[in-house]
Amino acid sequence: MKNTALTHIHESLGAKMVPFAGYNMPVQYEGINIEHETVRTSVGVFDVSHMGEFYLKGENALALIQKVTSNDASVLTDGKVQYSCLPNADGGIVDDLLVYRISSEEYLLVVNASNIQKDWNWISQHNDLGVEMTNSSDEFSLLAVQGPLAAKALQSLTKINLTEMKYYTFEIGTFAGMENVIVSATGYTGSGGFELYIKNKDAEQVWNAVFKAGEEFNIKPIGLAARDTLRLEMGFCLYGNDINDMTSPIEAGLGWITKFTKDFVNAEEIKKQKEEGVTKKLVAFELTDKGIPRHGYEIVNENGEIIGEVTSGTMSPSLKKGIGLGYVKTSYAKRRTEIFIQVRKKALAAVIVRLPFYKA
Repeated sequence: MKNTALTHIHESLGAKMVPFAGYNMPVQYEGINIEHETVRTSVGVFDVSHMGEFYLKGENALALIQKVTSNDASVLTDGKVQYSCLPNADGGIVDDLLVYRISSEEYLLVVNASNIQKDWNWISQHNDLGVEMTNSSDEFSLLAVQGPLAAKALQSLTKINLTEMKYYTFEIGTFAGMENVIVSATGYTGSGGFELYIKNKDAEQVWNAVFKAGEEFNIKPIGLAARDTLRLEMGFCLYGNDINDMTSPIEAGLGWITKFTKDFVNAEEIKKQKEEGVTKKLVAFELTDKGIPRHGYEIVNENGEIIGEVTSGTMSPSLKKGIGLGYVKTSYAKRRTEIFIQVRKKALAAVIVRLPFYKA
């Protein structure tokens, strides 16, 4: 089990630690609901140093990214970030990821912790273009400072104008006295904020500086459990739950990051799916009965016939009702369609809704 550069701090704060993607990670500190509310109303800090970082350099860096990702990275300019996925050869998804354009010949790919080696192998096997690839995953710590007060809490630590940073952009600069920190206005919570990419040796100093600067804003450490409820309220996909090697971008509602203006791995098959339709679709639902949907629960119709499966589910701390994502047969995928979630011997009524569940 790997530790992050900040594991000892989480333990000293009394965090409940769990194994996650091969790392010893904090799942909660005070409790999921309190931590969730902190991010929705003020500012919280996640240690997500388990994420993977690959650098791609060279004149063909963009060409390689275009080949292995579904989105069109040619529209990126320096300082812009793009959400994308790596389609596999069988119609599924190797991983979803972020693509950062540092310059025309240098990009940073940020991938999921559980898929670091798989993604590295996949991209490497398609690199017949002489692109210089560096796996820097073990060198970086990553803090996600999330919440509506994040910019105010962090501004004293940098000359980068955080308030003016647009969503899905980044700057590289000095932060908390450390040079070459990547400050990124992305996020997985729907409440705004920033990601800070720091060298491991500087992680503790930056963590301490962030908490000192954020003291007046009641800044708190947040665990992975609240990260999951926050992202689910926004309807953001979690790899391994809502998307995987067997789900296509079209089935998963990721047609918006699948651009057929270029060629990429398995583009022809995925385009065919878009044109001809798919047999199942990822939908969002809210329970109208009381209960909590969970990953793996069956979705049935009014006659009790199985029509799909829950991929993510929880009791929404913000909405105080059961919410979830799941795949259903396409004929049941329209909004306002009534479905039922099989919770043990009970079929709980639910309705298909538009995302996000939570609207600020």
